[in-house]
Amino acid sequence: MRLLHLSDIHFREPECLQPDTDVNKPTRTRLLADIVGLCREKHVDAILVGGDIAFKAHPDEFATATIWLKDLADRTGCRQDRIYVVPGNHDVDRSVCRNSRAVANAQGAIVGASRENMETELRAQLRDADAGPALFKPLAAYNVFASPFAGYVSPSKPFWTSNLDDVLGGGVTLRLHGLTSTIISGLEDRDTVPGRLYLSPMQTVLDPEADVLNLVMAHHPPHWFIDHEEVEDAVNDKAPLQFFGHAHRQRCTQTPSYVRFCAGALHPDRGERDYRPGYNLIDLEVIGAAQDRVVRVQAHVRQWQQNPDRFIAVQTAGGQDVWESNILFPSHATRVVNTAEACQAAAAASSAVPAEPQPMASPEEVAMSSPSTKDLVFRFFSLEDSKKRDLLLRLELITEDDLKLSDEELYNGALRLAAQRSQLKNLAYEIELLKQQN
Repeated sequence: MRLLHLSDIHFREPECLQPDTDVNKPTRTRLLADIVGLCREKHVDAILVGGDIAFKAHPDEFATATIWLKDLADRTGCRQDRIYVVPGNHDVDRSVCRNSRAVANAQGAIVGASRENMETELRAQLRDADAGPALFKPLAAYNVFASPFAGYVSPSKPFWTSNLDDVLGGGVTLRLHGLTSTIISGLEDRDTVPGRLYLSPMQTVLDPEADVLNLVMAHHPPHWFIDHEEVEDAVNDKAPLQFFGHAHRQRCTQTPSYVRFCAGALHPDRGERDYRPGYNLIDLEVIGAAQDRVVRVQAHVRQWQQNPDRFIAVQTAGGQDVWESNILFPSHATRVVNTAEACQAAAAASSAVPAEPQPMASPEEVAMSSPSTKDLVFRFFSLEDSKKRDLLLRLELITEDDLKLSDEELYNGALRLAAQRSQLKNLAYEIELLKQQN
């Protein structure tokens, strides 16, 4: 499997709307040429975008990013529904933060809690009918952008998960966890100094299930959080693959149990002292079996060179262009069986009907994290708004009263209701009929 990881795109309005005068466009052109050159024999399977898609959370910035990311996917052989996104601090609308007392109060209640009570206060604010929506109001434009990519975040689910079952081999599922590092971003300089943001244990459960390889992606690296020690412990123990942005520095950290990638900004501020756009291209493969199973990681860590302008390899300490790691990933039993039970099971094995696996997550969460659902979400959001509303009304997933909600609340709520009611297959069928009529 091949992953493309980039971050801090920083599309800036109005410059991004005028390609002929957009000084960052040549960098994107060089980026595309470099990726295509590295992918002549193997296409990209998924694109991970580590936040700061926009510069000031303007809708036009996100619209430009959508067009560019879809084109990037097409040119690198990646399916458009396998673009994964998380929000960064530049995706937070600071004008909303400044002008909304509700936002300030909700963030202030969390920050003002004692360290021991901060998670409890966060959960209380998220559950509150007024405070919960206020915390995500600054991400409204981001959520419009992220919804087609199944990256919508809300008080009821401030992060997302997505499973890829068919890409690694060895019977291993790759589970992506998109974490929201910006819940208390946008006020009181919390974005300027490390250690002032808050992630919380609710986002780092990362259940270490058998045959599941956890991958986490977030905009801010762990040291930006108040709870940085807990975040480090959780992700290092349960997520062998880690992807971050924000720092505008290319870094690859290799350990026996995890590999961490920090992507340099695709569009750093040109006034930065060390202007070096960058990205990562990573190949993953499960090799071996049972207790000898490992995840082989081979990464191209690329960064900008000026005069002549091009992307070049960031080499390892040994002078290699490719960073290689093997992460031990043994299988493990999920229950203890006594000898008598084992004998009975062996005798009945040929005629037994396999039991359905019991997921730890709710049926709704399992359905929403599946690859087919992510594809469905992408195709649903590609419909015209009028057709989306008519379809949801016809399937009784929304009511006329629901039409007063914002589009993102309306559509994402309806999709979750479809998952709860086991109507996703029916919804997919109806979408396909509409596509055929066009």
